[in-house]
Amino acid sequence: MTHRLPTPDPAFWSGKRVLLTGHTGFKGAWLSLWLSRLGATVYGVSLPPTTTPNLASLAGIDRLVDGRIADIRDVEALNRCVRSASADIVLHLAAQALVRTSYREPLETFSTNVQGTANVLEAVRVAGTARVVVAVTTDKVYRNIEQSYPYRETDPLGGHDPYSASKAAAEIVIASYRDAYLAGEGIAVASARAGNVVGGGDWSLDRLIPDAVRAWSSNEALTIRRPQALRPWQHVLEPLAAYLVLAEQLWATPRLAGAYNFGPPTHEAASVRDVILLARQSYGSGEIVWGDGTEGPHEAGWLALEVAKARHELGIGARWSLEEGVQRTMDWYRRQQDGDPARDLCMQDIADFEAVAGQGRSA
Repeated sequence: MTHRLPTPDPAFWSGKRVLLTGHTGFKGAWLSLWLSRLGATVYGVSLPPTTTPNLASLAGIDRLVDGRIADIRDVEALNRCVRSASADIVLHLAAQALVRTSYREPLETFSTNVQGTANVLEAVRVAGTARVVVAVTTDKVYRNIEQSYPYRETDPLGGHDPYSASKAAAEIVIASYRDAYLAGEGIAVASARAGNVVGGGDWSLDRLIPDAVRAWSSNEALTIRRPQALRPWQHVLEPLAAYLVLAEQLWATPRLAGAYNFGPPTHEAASVRDVILLARQSYGSGEIVWGDGTEGPHEAGWLALEVAKARHELGIGARWSLEEGVQRTMDWYRRQQDGDPARDLCMQDIADFEAVAGQGRSA
């Protein structure tokens, strides 16, 4: 059977004033494109892009978003941006988002992800214009005890590495602001805990698909540190659709405020080996050197999310299989390398995703 899934509604988003933190990042650039397609007026707050190349520049995000370059740790600059936006909806994506970077730069990671999140929520509270806040954290917020069961929103928070710990702490900040201030002021706040994403336009270091594209496009071998590590992989449009639909439903039904996991069905969590073999098959070639899992600092070996809450309360579920998500990702990079414009490639994926979203997947 098939399940009909909600898709972002242009009638809802058209004319909405949306503040998007992290608009120059990988997810932020994709979300900027989608919000623009939906007719929203988008205001951005972000640091400059951190890689060359980067999707924000290639897709011309600065021509779609009224963006400001500012650090969310800079309270005065952030407050000016939030006041200027007078946003109806706030989507908070800005973060230090890399596990291995967090080992090298723990203080920056904690200050950005914890204090930065508090700064955003405080600025929203003071501005008083928003009705909805969706704050994005990660699937890694749970105290991972390496047991073979999916984590639910009610499981204990924690984190071995500074990135995971900082995002777990951010969840506590989000819950505190929701309960102590924002709910009473009519602002519905939710946190979104999404699984690992793939998708064209990511050139971050120490991420699986970008590392593969860099290596294979240079005829170099790709070294895989932990081939057996299990993660809830999904195409980037899956969580972005979830964030947008969640915001719509919070607008209509504020009691839905809370924490949500977003990812593929639990049984579709896949190993790094599985993902990279799919990527090589789609790319057409590529040498791989398999590690034994001992190189580098600690990273969780087994991680899966229980997504029943999002399915039952919001109707949200996965559209594209892992195979399709990886194939579309590698096709994106191939075509971009061949000269296709990055914005056109993204918009085509978004259009294709919208076309199937209302139909859902066979179950």
